[in-house]
Amino acid sequence: MLLKPIRDVGIAGYGAYVPRYRLPGSEVDRIWTDGQGGSPIEEKAVAGPDEDTASMSVEAARNALARAGLNPQVLRAVWVGSESHPYAVKPTSTIVAEAIGAVPAVQAADWEFACKAGTEAFQAAMGLVGSGMADYALAIGMDTAQGRPGDALEYTAGAGGAAFIVGPAEDSLAIIEGSFSYVTDTPDFFRRPMQHYPQHGSRFTGDPAYFRHVLASAQQLMDSLGTKPEDYAAAVFHQPNSKFPERAARMLGFRPEQTRTGLLCPMVGNTYAGSSMLGLTAILDEAQPDERVLIVSFGSGAGSDAISIRTTEKIEERRDRAPRTQVYVQRRKEIDYGLYVRYRRKLHMH
Repeated sequence: MLLKPIRDVGIAGYGAYVPRYRLPGSEVDRIWTDGQGGSPIEEKAVAGPDEDTASMSVEAARNALARAGLNPQVLRAVWVGSESHPYAVKPTSTIVAEAIGAVPAVQAADWEFACKAGTEAFQAAMGLVGSGMADYALAIGMDTAQGRPGDALEYTAGAGGAAFIVGPAEDSLAIIEGSFSYVTDTPDFFRRPMQHYPQHGSRFTGDPAYFRHVLASAQQLMDSLGTKPEDYAAAVFHQPNSKFPERAARMLGFRPEQTRTGLLCPMVGNTYAGSSMLGLTAILDEAQPDERVLIVSFGSGAGSDAISIRTTEKIEERRDRAPRTQVYVQRRKEIDYGLYVRYRRKLHMH
């Protein structure tokens, strides 16, 4: 069923954050295959030794507030979606809410649904504001790089994400036209309690998981809204690698030029909960008024959220109030595998 609130709502502000450190895919290849395996992406973003999901969420949230031009005290919810929360028992959301000055009259919660935790929080914010219970709510999708040393995830599991402030339509740079979710119990990727690294089903993560859910949510959303791929100026799909989103877009009927702007995986890796949301920020940085944009997330376990938005004239006046996503992408410092192991604490000393 199409998710569409009674009260029209939209995106009042958005912000991105990507850490500056970059691990080339060739470094992973050098260590684990003696340079014979090849790398599926150019490089990935790696959080520094003093960065985690909370600190990166704060940066993205401040950028979103700057674009919206809002006092953080007007926020009635701060929600952080991630699969790499820094604490097993202690919310990330309260740290973020305190740091940006949104406390104490605010609702705070952490969200989890693997890589679609961010869009899950976004949908909840859409419902909260759409019901009239709040005028503004902050939804964040953010993650740090995970992956067992030597695993395929080490090539693509990056760090970073995005924050979105959902508000009333009349104060929005993009109106939310509707959303559709498609969910099944497909255990393609998981991590048990006390396990340090997640496990994945290799090829099983493709057709029965990613493509089944992404294609279904996107198609059923467009059917519900009466839209077609040619009605969208741009589209962004969850990016576990560079091939999956390109194939999904092609199967749905989107042209390569419609997805090029939001495809950041070859440059920063898969930012998990922030993957499709980060891609959306890159698109909004370039979008013109009255353009439709489709965002389609995917979370293992498994599910997909498809969201359709239409930009307003406010997009042009607000986009340069904070750093554009490409500023973070181009601000880079290359590190080798040894520093990566140190920064991500992959060498256990006990």
